[in-house]
Amino acid sequence: MNLDLFAPDDLTPANVRLAPQAVVLRGFALPEEGRLLRELARVWGQAPARHMVTPGGYRMSAALTNCGTLGWTTDERGYRYTRLDPLTGQPWPALPASFLALAQRAAQAAGFPDFQPDACLINRYLPGARMSLHQDKNERDFKFPIVSVSLGIPAIFLFGGMKRSDAVQRVALQHGDVAVWGGADRLRYHGVAPLKDATHPSLGAVRVNLTFRRAG
Repeated sequence: MNLDLFAPDDLTPANVRLAPQAVVLRGFALPEEGRLLRELARVWGQAPARHMVTPGGYRMSAALTNCGTLGWTTDERGYRYTRLDPLTGQPWPALPASFLALAQRAAQAAGFPDFQPDACLINRYLPGARMSLHQDKNERDFKFPIVSVSLGIPAIFLFGGMKRSDAVQRVALQHGDVAVWGGADRLRYHGVAPLKDATHPSLGAVRVNLTFRRAG
């Protein structure tokens, strides 16, 4: 993988390089806002967001659902991907074409061509919710990147190193920003600081995060 991810015309001053193979693409999803929100409402109607419980008995503060062939779940039996929604017993909703196209374009812009995600985790945060530092490592092959789309109220993205104790960058994410990391940076620890009170004109006092992965 070429570590020089961006040609001069591709890396605008507003974008944030987090690491050699990690970047925040500022406002990248804004042109797709209407389609994304319409499809998001459809997915929520088929597979409602819910607060899952970790194997240690911790109730996640962000509500979660999925779309795509596979969906990420957690309960007392552990973290895993499933083909059926445990809440409904039905397959997870199909990955909308607008979601897939956005994820592929963002991955391409960040230097990861031919990304074919089969899972989209959808986290819904209210003010005060957070996501602790963690690695995405339930996937079968780590050669594929993570593409993470922010919608709604702002959040502080925490981007660390390969160990939980490594120094952490704090990067403000706004509605429409897309973070992409992969390659040598694929297993970096990351999370979301507790959200502050805020309101967004399209989503109200809510932040939504769409995280695309190749899981199977």
